[in-house]
Amino acid sequence: AMENDEEFAAGFVLSIETTLGEEFQAQVIAFDRASNLLILQDGVKSGIDQKRTVRLLKANFIKDFTVVGQGKDPLDAKKCFLDLNAIQAREGTAIRQAEMDAERIGVGVTPEAQSIFNALSKTLPVRWEKTSIVVMNEVRVSSPYLPECVRGGTPAANERVRKVLELEKKRLNNSRTLSQ
Repeated sequence: AMENDEEFAAGFVLSIETTLGEEFQAQVIAFDRASNLLILQDGVKSGIDQKRTVRLLKANFIKDFTVVGQGKDPLDAKKCFLDLNAIQAREGTAIRQAEMDAERIGVGVTPEAQSIFNALSKTLPVRWEKTSIVVMNEVRVSSPYLPECVRGGTPAANERVRKVLELEKKRLNNSRTLSQ
């Protein structure tokens, strides 16, 4: 419903109501016509030292808006401040999380093997080592992931892994019979 670009000029402060019923005030940083994306920053009203939140909003999610003021160009390089340490820390956390997630996905294993891994991981620390599942760093389960494929660890740990395996195999077989 927005034809008029002028309203989305950088620096304008808009009062916006979205199609999801959210209402807020924000300053326009930029409007990208090609993607129909409005780049806004919140936290304009209350002084300079406040942290500002940048948000992206598709223009078609704007139900209604009014121009309530005009500020200086928000991308004035002298006033821009990026906390590089915080950005790098967030990036580091995201990378570590991605590595942890990757360790949870078996490479070259069947969906059944992956669901056995997932079942074990609900209650025990597990990781893939090639196509073997390593539980609590001591018990190894190798393909075809049957109870008799469980090796190592204390008798109690070994027994616990076998139990989970049996239950998961049973569950998988049941869901297979149901879906046939």
